[in-house]
Amino acid sequence: MIIIIAGAVLFFSISGFFAYTMLYSKKNGHEKEGDKKTSSQKAALVAFDPFILNLAEQGRFLKVTLQFELADPAYQQLVEGNTPQLKDAIIILLSSKSTETIASPEGKLQLKDEILLRANQTIGKDVIRNLYFTEFVMQ
Repeated sequence: MIIIIAGAVLFFSISGFFAYTMLYSKKNGHEKEGDKKTSSQKAALVAFDPFILNLAEQGRFLKVTLQFELADPAYQQLVEGNTPQLKDAIIILLSSKSTETIASPEGKLQLKDEILLRANQTIGKDVIRNLYFTEFVMQ
């Protein structure tokens, strides 16, 4: 009886060891693979010059600088080729806003979503993945 119990314990410990090493090696393999993907695909950012414009309210101004994160670095030339159209769409959208609508964090997030939507519509594809405000000043 003792020999059977000792054999079962030995069997389960060896099988547990092999299962652990197999799972651990697969887990590390996926992490290394993911690191390779992120390091080989750096996010392509396209920076725009600062926008200084009037808001919808009389005497109120906005200065905003933004950068677009592209879904694929190959789209950089497409975005740079459509820069005048993108700037026009952004200026029209921003100048229609009031200080109350964009002063809160929720308003800024909504503005970010609207700019992303308009920018992708202007280009005609879902080229832009994200938008970053690098400067946002209201007066």
